[in-house]
Amino acid sequence: MSSYERFAYVYDELQVDIPYDRYVDWVVQNAPSNQYPTLLDIGCGTGVLSMLLAQAGYQVSGIDLSEEMLSIAAERFADAGYPAPLYCMSMDELEGFEALDVVTIAIDSLNYIVEEQAVYATLERIYHALRDGGQLFFDVHSLFKMSAIFLEGPFTYDDGDISYIWHTEPGDYEHSIIHQMTFYVRESTSDLYERFDEEHMQRTFSIEQYMTWLRAIGFSDVEVTADFHEEAPKDNSERIFIHAVK
Repeated sequence: MSSYERFAYVYDELQVDIPYDRYVDWVVQNAPSNQYPTLLDIGCGTGVLSMLLAQAGYQVSGIDLSEEMLSIAAERFADAGYPAPLYCMSMDELEGFEALDVVTIAIDSLNYIVEEQAVYATLERIYHALRDGGQLFFDVHSLFKMSAIFLEGPFTYDDGDISYIWHTEPGDYEHSIIHQMTFYVRESTSDLYERFDEEHMQRTFSIEQYMTWLRAIGFSDVEVTADFHEEAPKDNSERIFIHAVK
């Protein structure tokens, strides 16, 4: 098994508690596939959510900055017999899409864009890629999660086959975090473990800032909820969900 396949395996295993079905329900309830058929999944990763959206009836395309993740996503779609164009592209350089019905940026993918102008450029490019009436769905870490929850680390995990030590520290930007993760994955044919090291930076912004950007770009009907529930965010909400209409 190659290194990217190992990392994708680790990634998917550690995302098993994410309620992807609720994400799909959120999209379907607001933009049913029979009325909003074309969907672009930005930051699609290994294609878990993309596949569920395709199974819900959407004509799915995906972009991600990781060629390795896209390789796994392509294999996932091929095995299931679903056609899904996938492109290696940074979301703040989105191009080549037009008249889309739906765009999703799921599971805090937007937080990997740390420069303010790049976040704005991402949202603006999405706006121009959507048709009139098209809809954008995304989620981000809350300020509370950045300033409190993440700094409670280090975090550990061990299920016998996969272990990790996850250190976090404040990043150079306001409301940013550096994640330093060391993974140990058991070899399938022995009791030996292979080590992988990953470092990621994420940054978030206030709800008010996201809303200001969206409205300045031209989005309307901006709706904000939290934590996979159809409720307004609270001071201790960890994940903010934003839905906007062009």
